[in-house]
Formats: sequence, C-alpha cells, structure tokens
Amino acid sequence: MSAVSCITGIGHARQPGKQAAIALAAQADVIVTNVRPQGLARLGLDYASIAKENPKIIYCAAVGYGAGGPDSGKAVYDDLMQAASGIAGLFGKVDGAPRYAPINICDRIVGLYVVNAITAALYHRAMTGEGQEIEVPMFETMTQFVLSDHVGGNAFAPSEGDMGYKRLLSRTRGPYPTKDGYIALVVYTNKHWEAFTKLIGEPDLLATDPRFASQESRTQFAQEIGQYLATHLPAHTNAEWLDLLHGIDIPACPVNAIEDLLTNPHLQAVGFFEEMEHPTEGTLNVARYPVRFAATPANTRRLAPNLGEHNDEFLKPATGEAAA
Repeated sequence: MSAVSCITGIGHARQPGKQAAIALAAQADVIVTNVRPQGLARLGLDYASIAKENPKIIYCAAVGYGAGGPDSGKAVYDDLMQAASGIAGLFGKVDGAPRYAPINICDRIVGLYVVNAITAALYHRAMTGEGQEIEVPMFETMTQFVLSDHVGGNAFAPSEGDMGYKRLLSRTRGPYPTKDGYIALVVYTNKHWEAFTKLIGEPDLLATDPRFASQESRTQFAQEIGQYLATHLPAHTNAEWLDLLHGIDIPACPVNAIEDLLTNPHLQAVGFFEEMEHPTEGTLNVARYPVRFAATPANTRRLAPNLGEHNDEFLKPATGEAAA
C-alpha cells in the first residue's frame, strides 16, 4: 500500500485524472487534502466516494472553517487565520495596531494538528480495523490554540475576569537592551527573583514591594516588572549578563538574527544543517528533522521532487497505464 496520497489544487480534473486519483486512494492508507469540501464533492473525490473504494481509508481534510458553520467552505490563507483567530489583534493590544506574525504560523501549527490526528486515527485503525474521516479546520484549531493562553477569566461561566494573559501582552516584556545588544531572559519564579535581586544589590525587594511578592502579583503588574528589568540590563554586555544569569540558573539567551542561526555554535555542534545534492538545483543547505528517535532515527531520504517527477512511479501501478 502507498502510505499517503495527497489531493491539492486539482481544479477541474479530467476523467482520467479522477480515475487515477481513485485508483491511488484504493491502495492508500491515508489521504490528506486541503481542497475546499465543495470542490471535492463536485469532483467525486470526497470521503463518501473514496470510502466506497477503500472503507479502511483515513481521509484527513484540512479546511478553513469547520462543517456546519456559516463560513464553512470559504477560502483562507495564513494571514486570514492570524486575523480571524485573534493573533493579529493581540499585536494590537501590545503595539497599538494589529499586524501579522512574520512567519506562516497558522499553516505550521495546523499541519502539526493534521499529523497528530492522522497518527491517532492510524492507531485506532490498528486496534479496530476501522478507517474514518477527519476534519482539521484552521479557524477552530487556531482559536483553541490562542485561547489556551488568553481565555483568562472567561474560562469560567459566568466570567470571572478579563481575557488576555497580562505577562504576554505587556509592552515591557522584552527583549531588553544591554550595553552592546539585546537579551531575552525570563525572571519568573520566586527563586529566580530572589537570585536576580540579590545579584543587582536589592535582596529585600520581594519583601518590601508587594508588586514583586508573588507570581500572581508580578503577573498583575507585568508592565512595571518589565520596566524594572529594562532599567538594570543596560549595565552589562550580553556576554556579561549571560555569564551572570546562567550562574544563578535564570533562563536567558541572546536575540539572534535569522542570519545568526546558520553559524550558531549549538546548531553546528548537533549537526543541525546538512548539505545535500539535488539533481537539478545543486547543493542545498538543509535543516534536519529536529526530533531525535533513539530506535528509529529520522533522516531525509528524498528531496522535494520536480513537477511530475514521480508520475510514472505512482500512476502506472495504480492505473495499469504509463503517465501521459
């Protein structure tokens, strides 16, 4: 069986193309699609149609909005989902105007939910022999993701307070300027604060200033806490602060530019980047899969294919004919 078949951007498929897709699905364990549901139904490639050919299929549809709601079937992109789920608006709470995160964060996160869902469905099928249809809607997924941090008092019914995690929304959260750059640090627990205030010569601060007394109070006064850190960090260079902070077990790191990642000492030591030869694109610098498996180590066995590169390999066994 082929492990996974994908349906993406098929448009108005011709009959031979549809037959080939169904033939592939009949042999597959999993189908993943990001085509809008109404398009798949129109083409006869929806779950009900595929399940007639392969009842054990795991059919995972990544969609914009879940079935049954008024927005179901609408087209979406990462930018739209950042706006719809509240991410762009959270920037507005911090900076005064909504904006997008400079990475395709929704696409990446929803992709991980797709993998988790398929893994769970494969386990279910291994135990029961049953296939199933899975829907992973981007809007609902990202809403759940955002609210896990920011639901606040609305976790209770009726509400017991405002929404939004004040520490994450503080304009003074950092990173903070030092004598020669910027540094990220998290002085979070009472132990952290006791060590930090001792380091800077104010060991009685937690006892004398109620804003610093507990994690709850520091969250409520997150703006002032950040201002306090910002006034002290320019006293030393990044290297000096890192030595001092790591010496008292406070998490801290420099603020890397994306260009710094290519020469980062840790990433170099763990062999994160690998050079690979692509048959048409030449030498590529590839970031390896970051997860370590002791018994089944992951590796890159195939690079991204050129258009149509595997047509014969996949279509000929499925249809009994060579690809056109």
